[in-house]
Amino acid sequence: MSSLPSSARRILTKRWIVVGVVTVAVLAVLVPAVSAQQQAAPANTGEPVISGSPAVGQTLTATNGTWDNSPTTFTYQWLRCPPSGGASDGSDCASPALATNASYVVVAGDVGFRLRIRVTAGNADGTNAAVSNATQAVTAQAAGPTNTAPPTIKGTTVVGEALTADPGTWSPAGATFAYIWSRCDAAGASCADISTATQSTYTLVTADAGKTLRVKVTGTNGTGSNAVTSTQTAVVTSGSTPPGTGCPSGTGPIDVKDITPPARLSIDKQQITPSPVTKSTQTIRIRLHVSACNGRAVEGALVYATPTPYQQFSATEQPTTADGWAVLTMKRLRFFPASNQQQLLVVFARARKDGEDLLGGVSTRRLISFKVNLHG
Repeated sequence: MSSLPSSARRILTKRWIVVGVVTVAVLAVLVPAVSAQQQAAPANTGEPVISGSPAVGQTLTATNGTWDNSPTTFTYQWLRCPPSGGASDGSDCASPALATNASYVVVAGDVGFRLRIRVTAGNADGTNAAVSNATQAVTAQAAGPTNTAPPTIKGTTVVGEALTADPGTWSPAGATFAYIWSRCDAAGASCADISTATQSTYTLVTADAGKTLRVKVTGTNGTGSNAVTSTQTAVVTSGSTPPGTGCPSGTGPIDVKDITPPARLSIDKQQITPSPVTKSTQTIRIRLHVSACNGRAVEGALVYATPTPYQQFSATEQPTTADGWAVLTMKRLRFFPASNQQQLLVVFARARKDGEDLLGGVSTRRLISFKVNLHG
């Protein structure tokens, strides 16, 4: 270029400078775009988990695992791995044909192998995969009935509504079933059993809002038992409060926090043990039931009760459970019986919402009487 006239050299030099700037600018645009895509693709924070018995004819069910960056799609591939379990990423495992759902019925070709599942999460910025731990080695025959179609859950996922579990299909016929419901995160992972939810139906409570539910069904016959877990429900919503009523929507139990005036609590049932109360009674156990909004059981209401006249039996405020009942255990005090002719133990009872005025809000009060027999 040195043999060119000076004017030509100046023109070429300017053009080269322009091209260089454009090249650098293009690189500056491209590099952040690639980096942003990598950062925004789903990132696994908890591996998928397989439940079920690894035996021929049994149904295995996998969770999605937990992910950051809001996955919008999930795809599945079951993996048949060596007896050792194979590589943790499943790279030395085979992929059975058609095994591309979150559940998988174990077949004869799996015997002796261990199974994993690869879950691929995707969103608009890309995809990433995570692989579960390996099951135990698949056996040819499991004790107990064989599940051929996993459990399902029916119902509306709104607080106060009831969900019903269908146990699925089992072979041979005649199995008995046990249920345990679990509360999971919005993706169906990080599940925890609800110890009191052991029936085929479950009524959603406030603690379920924003969560999903699963149900594990255990089938039992004369040869043993097997357990299978359902897929998760839709995310539970809290519903809405119809204007002017103070009552949340739905038909099932209510958390007292969701009740506002003009709705009021009602103490509508009572029981006492022993019955009747006798001269030798040292401890009594009073059960009081609280409802609201046309007879719906109320959870979390604070219940207080004391005999009148006072100083016959002690009392400590207790909360109602999900079925609406509160249990108060009272110890005898010095002024029982109130007289030698006493025939009734009259009890003042109150139910209230925590934080509200004792005489205001949704609280209620009533007098209840129980039989006394001082001569029996």
